[in-house]
Amino acid sequence: MVRVKRGVTKLKRRRNVLAQTKGYRFNRANKERTAKEAIQHAGTHAFRHRRTKKREYRNLWTIRINAAARPLGFSYSRLIDALKKADIKLDRKVLSELAKDYPETFERLTKNLKA
Repeated sequence: MVRVKRGVTKLKRRRNVLAQTKGYRFNRANKERTAKEAIQHAGTHAFRHRRTKKREYRNLWTIRINAAARPLGFSYSRLIDALKKADIKLDRKVLSELAKDYPETFERLTKNLKA
């Protein structure tokens, strides 16, 4: 059998791991074993927070819609119920954008619901 020297492969793997931990503090940035562990933890947190971000945005949209609907005589839940009964299919993201950026359009929409 021919002898295989693994220096190139191992060095490439090490450089890749350390490149991923660039900017980390202490040993996590320049020791391979602790860097691998740091990458593992970072990946776990990133996965979890990508899910959490969706939840937080939906909460933000709800708050914006409620804040815009209150002065117009609606609560959040009554507004959503009225929209469903009127068969207006706007999701919460679009409604919150209307409430934030185009308040007169949002007001016109709620006036149609009252009538």
